[in-house]
Amino acid sequence: MSQNNSTVVVVESPAKAKTIKKYLGSGYEVLASYGHVRDLVAKEGAVRPDERFAMRYEGIDRNNRHVDAIAKAMRNADQLLLATDPDREGEAIAWHLAELLRQRKVLDDKPVRRVVFHEITQRAIQDAVEHPGDISMDLVNAQQARRALDYLVGFNISPLLWKKIRRGLSAGRVQSPALRLICEREDEIEAFQPREYWTLDAMAGKEKATFAAKLTQFEGDKVEQFSIVDSAHAMRVRDTVIEQANGQLTVAGVTRRSRKRRPAPPFITSTLQQEASKRFGFTAQRTMRIAQQLYEGIDVGGGPVGLITYMRTDSTSLAQEAVVEIREVITQRFGGGTLPDSPNVFKAKSKNAQEAHEAIRPSSAARTPDTLRGHLSAEQLKLYTLIWNRAVASQMNPALIDTVSVDMCPAGQPQTLLRASGSTVREPGFLAVYDNREEGDENDREATLPPLSEGEQVALRALEANQHFTEPPPRYNEASLIKALEEFGIGRPSTYASIISTLQQREYVQLDGKRFVPTDVGRVVSRFLTEFFTQYVDYDFTARLEDELDAVSRGETEWVPVLERFWQPFHERVVQTETSVARRDVTQQQLDEACPECGKPLAIRLGKRGNFVGCTGYPECKYTRDLKPSTGEPEPPPELLDRKCPECGGDLAYKRGRYGRFIGCVNYPTCKHVEPLNKPKDTGVGCPECKQGTLMERKSRYGKLFYSCSRYPDCKYAVWDPPLPQPCPKCAHPILTVKTTKRRGVEHVCPDKACGYREPAPASETAENA
Repeated sequence: MSQNNSTVVVVESPAKAKTIKKYLGSGYEVLASYGHVRDLVAKEGAVRPDERFAMRYEGIDRNNRHVDAIAKAMRNADQLLLATDPDREGEAIAWHLAELLRQRKVLDDKPVRRVVFHEITQRAIQDAVEHPGDISMDLVNAQQARRALDYLVGFNISPLLWKKIRRGLSAGRVQSPALRLICEREDEIEAFQPREYWTLDAMAGKEKATFAAKLTQFEGDKVEQFSIVDSAHAMRVRDTVIEQANGQLTVAGVTRRSRKRRPAPPFITSTLQQEASKRFGFTAQRTMRIAQQLYEGIDVGGGPVGLITYMRTDSTSLAQEAVVEIREVITQRFGGGTLPDSPNVFKAKSKNAQEAHEAIRPSSAARTPDTLRGHLSAEQLKLYTLIWNRAVASQMNPALIDTVSVDMCPAGQPQTLLRASGSTVREPGFLAVYDNREEGDENDREATLPPLSEGEQVALRALEANQHFTEPPPRYNEASLIKALEEFGIGRPSTYASIISTLQQREYVQLDGKRFVPTDVGRVVSRFLTEFFTQYVDYDFTARLEDELDAVSRGETEWVPVLERFWQPFHERVVQTETSVARRDVTQQQLDEACPECGKPLAIRLGKRGNFVGCTGYPECKYTRDLKPSTGEPEPPPELLDRKCPECGGDLAYKRGRYGRFIGCVNYPTCKHVEPLNKPKDTGVGCPECKQGTLMERKSRYGKLFYSCSRYPDCKYAVWDPPLPQPCPKCAHPILTVKTTKRRGVEHVCPDKACGYREPAPASETAENA
């Protein structure tokens, strides 16, 4: 590697800078930009469609001092190497930084080169520095187009939402189709009508072995899901089969077959997020934060080392040297019999190979999870093990599964059949390392049957008729939502986590048992967008637009025409909606029911605390009621808890008030004891006011988090942002808070307004809150 004693290398995070500095040595000064350095000005006119979408940028306040440090270093340097992340966003950061440095006149004629690596290892860093390239304006323009589109949608639709629904709302180009997915699933669940069906399940036996079987044919008719739909029919069939069998079944046929189960490809961003969610309960953001740590470098003895390749990718390919190393590890650890003759190759879904060159894999397969056990945190080790297992398994032989199906019939009744199935793993192949079978995948569950042959008699030990009901589709959890976003082409690997967090931050969706439920406001916003901006929340339209941006990044099309095709019809739709749609058209759904007080129609209306039923004659008529339909039947008895009221000894029950469900005493109003449904979470940070209580995480009536003293109402101290048990270095206030804003990022802020202290948070916190 050629040495240049005055070279500045810029990366995005200080952790990455520390790792790279180790490999480059003293001849290089490695600095961090701390992420984005420039963005559109936060006001109207930042993107000007009438000037070929000219864009007005400004420096990001929180990172100005880092740009100052880079500019200062460049005054005495001979060249600049931009080593930001190897994707469209990283390319844009490199370009923005170079533009800012040119404005400060510190580059002059000094060479500005781009270096790209997908893993932070000595070989990869040295190779990148020895073969620098130029900033790809195709990638930069793709990112500019994406940012312009997001700006134009946000700055045009958000004011409409303020006027037509409620102040403070906003809409996003990519988040809106994702919200539609969640709302449409909720509509499906609410409209679902369960259907009853019955199955006939048997227990058969041979000697000491017992195995399960299911009725598949009855008197010549195939038994399907809805063949038996009521109890009387089920009991008739059961009694008939029992009578026909008289305790014995004859084996009518045995079918044996073998099949191969192939390994899954190594992880891409979406599949890593899905698996980490299913296996560990990690959110998408948490997964990406841990993966970032593994990528940027962790000290495993001898200094920081990048343990995995870049974690934002939609490519399933592996570098040739990685495949060679993985095959060596497989031979050493599992034997040559588990290795295919030639490497397994997986076809990538992405057409955008320019951005994503490799799957997520260990930077060195020889670095097994066991060797890192003492150096990684529990969550880092979990994720590294998952990535290592999947990458290694992807290059192993398929598993060979032997399956057997046995049809049995009552003696002399060949038209009635019961079927038993079993499977065994003959050769585990890749299953020795990694098993990603879906929960409930019965075809792959190992179950053994005793040796059976045609004509043999087995005992019918039991036959039960079991009632079932069809179930509605489940609500999305993080894993299934990411899978749906990927299938519909909504967003890209780097955006899945932010799409989900944005919907939660805007309070358009909330979590119920780790599954997403749209709020009343979220459903009204989605209905408004779906009805009046149909094309722009259409899944195919969103996917085609993403494909066009990908084409820009590959240099196949120009970015301005993409924006022009989008802007003109979109702008016309905004103007038309603003003039022709009234607020009541959006926030009210008229019911086929008259107001009991004035006779005018009732409507479902959106209020500050969600939906309610109100009279359309408001304000003259102020009739309202809860949204629950009036059935004329008495209220069901309250759902009681298994403990008593601490104040009067009466029963405690779940109740519903204007702010949602809560726990209250049944003796109200004599006893007014109430408790929140979910107990507040104790942060462990001492109250700076009374010095006796601790700050508890609570929810306001609108669902917003805040932190107040555990001694409330005796102590009324409260803050909106998460507290830190650190005194303010400026005024010595006992605590700081962690404040996150779009403009300034994550900061440590003094809650004492008179002090005004604020400081950018460490990079680990910034990544976690990104």
